[in-house]
Amino acid sequence: MDWAHILTWPNSDLSRRGQGPVHRWHIQESGVGKTVLMLHGAGGSTHSYRALIPALAQNHHVVALDLPGQGFTQLGARHRCGLDRMAKDIGKLCAQEGWTPDAIIGHSAGAAIALRLAENDLSPRGHAPLVIGINAALAQFKGLAGFLFPVMAKALAVLPFTASLFSGASSNPERIKTLIGSTGSDLDAEGLDLYRRLVGDRNHVDGTLLMMAQWALDPLLSRLPDHPSTVHFIVGEKDTTVPPDVSEKAASRMRNATLHHFAELGHLAHEEDPESFVRLITDIITKELD
Repeated sequence: MDWAHILTWPNSDLSRRGQGPVHRWHIQESGVGKTVLMLHGAGGSTHSYRALIPALAQNHHVVALDLPGQGFTQLGARHRCGLDRMAKDIGKLCAQEGWTPDAIIGHSAGAAIALRLAENDLSPRGHAPLVIGINAALAQFKGLAGFLFPVMAKALAVLPFTASLFSGASSNPERIKTLIGSTGSDLDAEGLDLYRRLVGDRNHVDGTLLMMAQWALDPLLSRLPDHPSTVHFIVGEKDTTVPPDVSEKAASRMRNATLHHFAELGHLAHEEDPESFVRLITDIITKELD
């Protein structure tokens, strides 16, 4: 997205650009205390945490990023949008900026990035950071979709004008409302408009397609039983994008994982009920890190 529009974005007073490594990053940073790194899901941006950032920053040092090619982060290399390379580049950014996360919060695909990043031992306490996954996308597509989706994403990512056509066709307010509703979530008018702006931006759609085309989850999934972090999975039981049993199955394979359920919330649960999420996340961090 064009940086000229940053002033109309949530928490824009916290926004700045970070140059390199690789990409030109959009960073939102606030507060002092234990460092909490926040990563959005595919197709999102820092706006996804718009209510959580200022609330958590009252007692913590909060850092939120736009993933490469999404939101206001400008791609520096089109081949670095997959799971391993994004985690590596975010790790390098943390080292460059002097951040040593005590906790990493990830939503959907951002939870997979959080788990991958935590394997690199960024914690100042000498062991892996706490990971909090919100509706964590930790499963492959099943059946025919498991084959077709990556192939289609790769084709869409390289075809000329694909992102422009998709963004133009999908940014209609009614279509956005239908799209968000299909995830099991119910957002207010502000939330819907922010997604409309994202989906209507060709560069953002292009970055999201590249991420999907380069996504490879199997190596991380194979290592879950040996993952070094304490992990808390937060699940919206109405999530129709990532079914609740995905987090349940992942937790059952891990050495130190806890599940938390919200019965009436969907895939964008933290946007639907941010107050409850702030309370829960604060309680988790206090329990695990104090």
